[in-house]
Amino acid sequence: MLKALGARAVLCSNSSSSTSVVRKMSSAPASRKFVSVEGSDIHSRSKPDGFRFSLVSYNILAQVYVKSSSFPHSPSSSLKWKPRSNTILEVLKDLGADFFCLQEVDEFESFYKGNMQNLGYSSIYMKRSGQKRDGCGLFYKHDCAELLLEEKIEYNDLVKSIPDGNSSNDDDHTNIQTVHADKQKDVEPKNGSKSNTEDRGDPNDPRVRLKRDCVGIMAAFKFKDPSRHIVIVANTHLYWDPEWADVKLAQAKYLLFRLAKFKTLVSDRYECIPEVIVAGDFNSQPGDTVYQYLVSGNPSSNLMLNCLDESPPIPLCSVYASTRGEPPFTNYTPGFTGTLDYILFSPSDHIKPISFLELPDSDAADIVGGLPNFSYPSDHLPIGAEFEIIKEEF
Repeated sequence: MLKALGARAVLCSNSSSSTSVVRKMSSAPASRKFVSVEGSDIHSRSKPDGFRFSLVSYNILAQVYVKSSSFPHSPSSSLKWKPRSNTILEVLKDLGADFFCLQEVDEFESFYKGNMQNLGYSSIYMKRSGQKRDGCGLFYKHDCAELLLEEKIEYNDLVKSIPDGNSSNDDDHTNIQTVHADKQKDVEPKNGSKSNTEDRGDPNDPRVRLKRDCVGIMAAFKFKDPSRHIVIVANTHLYWDPEWADVKLAQAKYLLFRLAKFKTLVSDRYECIPEVIVAGDFNSQPGDTVYQYLVSGNPSSNLMLNCLDESPPIPLCSVYASTRGEPPFTNYTPGFTGTLDYILFSPSDHIKPISFLELPDSDAADIVGGLPNFSYPSDHLPIGAEFEIIKEEF
């Protein structure tokens, strides 16, 4: 984190003219490759031991949140819908993943659904609750996988977990309280945050705190390879505000609670043990309580909901942390640089990550000055992994 902050200071000291030159030179979408965990280009590896598939998670930055005042460091023409949408589509096409977990998807019906279908993808979409215009989209290659089941997650359902008669001053009935010690550790607001101006109501009312209009998607797929293996893919976007770490942690627990129930449903219906992958923008940095809960299932604070099933959640492991280490950042702006996005999987004898999507360094010419720009159409970077389903020995 300190290193990233130092990089920001250097960026801010650069002259505007030199930044402008860099941006003009970097007008094409950035192309990234998957790198083998064994230390070489994934395409140079030997014959696979089983079936491979790839997954990319990407907060593509909803156009509804794109304003010059929010991103004054970005070239104004790079923020316009037509060039941005075309660049996003080119990035997705270049990556060519079998699964895309996209967050902040607006213009789904008018743009993404049809264009991604033309590229060979079917899709599931969950729009955010209330008046929000964006949501989560799960896109999958229909010649690679068959959709078996899907469930959608409304984190507003957490409001129902608050007992009747609970008040903002009744600490005995709720654990949805802010722990001030965690505030300083959690992610700071983004520069010109797209959520800073929302009317959030009474922050001392736990029902108000939990109604954040955030959503997620879970789906079970059967691969069309000879193994016919089943995998569950979940895509989510948790609440943004670092001052509301309790809400994010409650959402994370609800996600794993719903995921465990969904896995049981899939297991019983299809008589299998499905693999599990969870991806998204968790708006939490490594070391935060949300991240620690997701990778351990054992929160270190009292920020949890008492009403949910307390059975152990599905064990999860971060792809990047288990291979190359979490990247220094997945979000890069002059106001904030840090890692917020993750791909998690449940370790088993039948699945292993074999490559990860490389990410740019902070001094790379095409991100100097901050995102978005012509090369990277979002303030977030895409992250990705390739997995191998291990053949069972008989």
